[in-house]
Amino acid sequence: MTTFLGIDFAPFKVPLHRRLETLAALKFVFSFVIMHTMATLLVLYVVFYTSYYWLALIYLCWLCYDWHTPSRGGRRAKWYRTWVLWRYFRDYFPAKLIKTHELDPQYNYVIAYHPHGIMGMGAFIHFGTEATGVSKLFPGITPYLMIMKILLNLPIVHDYYMLPGCCDVSRDSIEYILENSERGNACVILVGGAKESLESKPGTCLVLLKNRMGFCRMALKHGAHLVPVYSFGESDLYTQVDNPEGSKVRCVQNFMQKLMGFAIPFFHGRGIFNYNFGLLPHRHPINTVVGAPIPVKKIAEPTRDDLRNLHQIYCEKLKALFEEHKVNYEGYKDKELIYI
Repeated sequence: MTTFLGIDFAPFKVPLHRRLETLAALKFVFSFVIMHTMATLLVLYVVFYTSYYWLALIYLCWLCYDWHTPSRGGRRAKWYRTWVLWRYFRDYFPAKLIKTHELDPQYNYVIAYHPHGIMGMGAFIHFGTEATGVSKLFPGITPYLMIMKILLNLPIVHDYYMLPGCCDVSRDSIEYILENSERGNACVILVGGAKESLESKPGTCLVLLKNRMGFCRMALKHGAHLVPVYSFGESDLYTQVDNPEGSKVRCVQNFMQKLMGFAIPFFHGRGIFNYNFGLLPHRHPINTVVGAPIPVKKIAEPTRDDLRNLHQIYCEKLKALFEEHKVNYEGYKDKELIYI
């Protein structure tokens, strides 16, 4: 490493696998941060400024025809989930999926993932790819990574985001998966959502959960067992601009969330050739622990008390999972899981 003008530059000579790991991380960040805008602008450009407008119009007709597929189980591609590039992405951190109990494929599941982090990278690696062996660890279980509906409504990314098995996180979409006659389906929900990303800072263990009961409602309504998951290291991948409640930064972020429907954190990680700033995540281990499933009895119309009881049980199980495993990971031994 070379330091110049206060900037720590990466060494020029590094092993090839390190370059490929960086490439994989760069590819994910591009898809998450830039691809939506570029894809939309590309389609508009082809329609209005080229003689190939008819191709774009044909595609837009296809998009309209295929509009509800993300709410009907999506359209996953095995080749994409097993792509060798994702193994390099896994090794970039590295990321590891830890199994504590079996998941019986005779049941459906709601897997609640915490924390969201800035981009939910751990959730994608573990449940959107086979890089950490989710199908081998939990045979017979088909994970569906639930993401914001707006992302699946945009041209090009509509089809691209379904490749790893993503579906929209709407009620209709979740119910379609959990009502399927085939068992062994698992809806992976980042419960804190994009709003929780505003709390994602290195060294923090904040989980937006106090008033989040929608996932409990879905579990009760369909008798899907509830699985707590905590990802140690997810919040350590990026440094976020200080944004306490009431600050000007947070007011701007809250306004943007109300306007667009999702939060926008102001953050930085590292660059391709430096360690101080950029959009790449820091190389910090992500250790994701999958807890024991909580049996849930089907209640077609759960009452408020039913929701509160299951939510309380879930909160206790998640905290117990955190306390049991935090001693295994550096920087967490003295931490406490805080619900907000």
